[in-house]
Amino acid sequence: MTADTRIDPPYTGGELAQAEGFLDYLRATVVMKARGLSEEDAHKPVLPSELMTVAGLLSHLRWVEAYWFRTVLCGEPDRAPYSKERPDGEFEDAARIPTARLVDEYEAECANSRAVTARMGLEETRPFRNGGDINARWVVLHMIEETARHAGHLDIIRELLDGVTGE
Repeated sequence: MTADTRIDPPYTGGELAQAEGFLDYLRATVVMKARGLSEEDAHKPVLPSELMTVAGLLSHLRWVEAYWFRTVLCGEPDRAPYSKERPDGEFEDAARIPTARLVDEYEAECANSRAVTARMGLEETRPFRNGGDINARWVVLHMIEETARHAGHLDIIRELLDGVTGE
């Protein structure tokens, strides 16, 4: 595995800085777990689900970032490759995409997400499901949960692939 270049979340600061610090730490963990693998290993299933690969999780997380920050908070159309007919489209498509491209797209999407919260802060709301509202705070907290869960999956997958363990 490549060197650990993650930055610890700040121990003090405002709510946005600390929440984004944790989210960015997790985002960097995802990238760290993907680096140093061969293309074959990054696309190789080692769990019962054929879709749960390093590449598949990178693709999934990229599109999750896009959905919550671009679509929900900014009102852009949802361009994700999944649908009712292809509910796992982002995982399926990842099988044909080089890992370096998946990492680049994920990192670019994370940069966009940071720009959205920098503009909005945490309090700003948008209309959401069933006539309710959602604020950026909920989205950031949800992304911490989502990214942490999949970083755990990546820990397991990476250890099964090549024995590499770590934080």
